[in-house]
Parts: sequence; structure tokens; C-alpha cells
Amino acid sequence: MQGLDFRARTILAGVREDLQSGATQLALNTLDELLSYLDDTKPGVEALYRLLAELRAARPSMIVIGNALGMIEQRLARDPHAARQAVLDTRDQLQNATRTITRHARDQLPEAPVIMTHSASSVVLALLRDMAENHQSYSVICTQSSPGFEGHSLARALDNLSVPVTLITDAQMGLFISGADVVITGCDTWLDDGYFINKSGTLLLALAAKAANKPFWVLADSFRYSDADSASVELEEMPVNELNAPEGEWITPRNVYFELVPHSLVSQRISEQGVFSCPAGPRR
Repeated sequence: MQGLDFRARTILAGVREDLQSGATQLALNTLDELLSYLDDTKPGVEALYRLLAELRAARPSMIVIGNALGMIEQRLARDPHAARQAVLDTRDQLQNATRTITRHARDQLPEAPVIMTHSASSVVLALLRDMAENHQSYSVICTQSSPGFEGHSLARALDNLSVPVTLITDAQMGLFISGADVVITGCDTWLDDGYFINKSGTLLLALAAKAANKPFWVLADSFRYSDADSASVELEEMPVNELNAPEGEWITPRNVYFELVPHSLVSQRISEQGVFSCPAGPRR
């Protein structure tokens, strides 16, 4: 963070420390913080480039942030005075992508579905909120998503929407999968070789869905595409104090927050570009 002013360091720390927000929400929050930073601080071009570079590297498993900031950098390269408009345009594109995904997904769902999900994807929540606002009947089975318990925030949001929700531990995925009509998760990064990265536990849910012959959908807009492959990615590991692990000479707690899931376990990828069957590759 060398060379960043206090406000820029605060924005960067917020991105690194936010373990509750999904990739889209965190990207939108970051763009909103950038707008305030531009309005309040009016940084020079070099200072802004430094901040954008640091933010792009802050959460490697959430490529949507890096791609959104990369779009802003490309605009700045053409017009150094267009920073604010570049942030606004990028935010609009990301929000429009989410709205289009929810429309595509709603068209694919059966009547009164039971939807099972893991973690608290902001795109999945946008779909669920859209269904509730359009008075579509449905219920949800969601995992706690330990150790961060993002599923608790999703359950509260659904409760506020008057949607029936069954909250389970991650260990109960196999017990409850038979009651779901469809499994829907978000995606933090879609890799070039067909794997995607999401919150740890997603692979277990995908395997449970495969074993129970349940469709597994991934909501992943084009902001999530990475030209990296699964062999080259670095999966984020968070502080182990979240685990409340016992101390011991031979105990080594690990807290890897994200994992790789192969597209062979995915039934459909839904992006703003349409609905794509897997393992056939999505249109780019």
C-alpha cells in the first residue's frame, strides 16, 4: 500500500477484510467507494492508477473486481479525465448484467421450486428477491456456509421477503438435497479450462446434486471470466482464528475460503449472454 493516502488505504482494507459480501456486491461496493473517493479527494492520475492496481490484486479469487477495475483502467488510458464516468458506466454494466441473469434464470425455473444454495451470492439473492417481488411461489434450502456463516445473512434476507427458508449446516447437504428441485450458486471466477471458483463447500454441494440427479446451475456473468486455468490459480486462505480450533502441538488448522469446481458437475451456466449447457463451453 506504499504511496496510497489514508482514504485509499481504507478502501483497500475494506475490500480485503469483507468476507461476507459476494463478488458482485463487493465489486459494486468498491465502485461506490471509488466514486466517493474521486469526489472527495480528487486524486491525481498516478495515485488513482496505484489504487486501482492494489484493488485488482486484493482478492484474486474474485475476478469480477479485477475485471471491473480493468475496464476503468482501459478508459483512463484513452481519456485520463474520464475516471468518474468510467466508474459509473462500469457499475451500470455490472448491475444490468445481474438484472439480465435473473430474467434468464426465472424463465428456466419450474413452478413453485425448492431452490438449494450455498454461501450468499448477491446474484442469487437478486434472483430470489426478483421472484418474491413478482409474487412467484418458492422456498429455499440454504447452508450456513461456515466459518463465515454467510448463509445466515441470506436466511435473514429471505425472512424479510416472507420466503420460507430452511437453514442447515454445511454437513447436512447430502441429507437435504433430495428435497430440492434445483441447486443454484454464484461464481467468483470462471476459468478458461471450465473450472469455476466459489466459496468452499460448493464442490460438496455439486457432488451431492450429481449423486441425487438434481440440476446444478451457476449464475456467472462475463465479468467473472478469467483467462487463467485451474492449475495456475491461488486460492485465498483466511486467518484460522475463525475456526476456534483447539491448540495442540500436532494440530494445524486451515481456512481455505475458496475452491475449484469442474464444469462436469454443472448443468447450466447462466450469464447475461444467455443460458449455456455444460460441460459445453459458454459463448464468449
